[in-house]
Amino acid sequence: MDWQYGCFVVRVVVGSKNPVKVEGVKQAFAQYFDRVDVKSKEVDSGVGKQPFNNDSIKGAINRALKAYSEEFDFSVGVEAGLFSFRDTITGFIDFQVSAIYNGSRVSIGFGPGFEYPPFVIAEVLKGREVGEVMDEFTGIRDLGEKTGAIHFFTKGKISRTELTRLSVTAALIPWINKEYYFD
Repeated sequence: MDWQYGCFVVRVVVGSKNPVKVEGVKQAFAQYFDRVDVKSKEVDSGVGKQPFNNDSIKGAINRALKAYSEEFDFSVGVEAGLFSFRDTITGFIDFQVSAIYNGSRVSIGFGPGFEYPPFVIAEVLKGREVGEVMDEFTGIRDLGEKTGAIHFFTKGKISRTELTRLSVTAALIPWINKEYYFD
């Protein structure tokens, strides 16, 4: 972290060019740091385009690791994925997963989860991506790079930017409480 203009500047790179992910990361860090300089870099998640279960976590970690370089204090990977849960309507809950890396340690955070309607999951289980199904259903191209499916299903009350901010905030917990997590 640099000292600049009388305040600390934290330099962050996001392992995605998705504007809602980048904005969510910026908002999360801005809660705790005086000034945040956020850059974005497209990286391969190393998992399928529609991740399930642990691949969602791996994708977030891979994005953070691949985006990192010494010019940044932190790199952040964000991956949305479907997690299997038996006692749900469809058997799956969508979570936004964030990984933060500082060059030596990784922390993980999850945002609030929600369930897609059965017709979305049915199409995903046939091999389609959630984003593709939701774009078709809503008629909004690149919905996941705008307000997200959560915005549609919550009738405008929660955006994908907010989901990202919350998952990154959860991943920041060890970094803003170092005395409890790191010796």
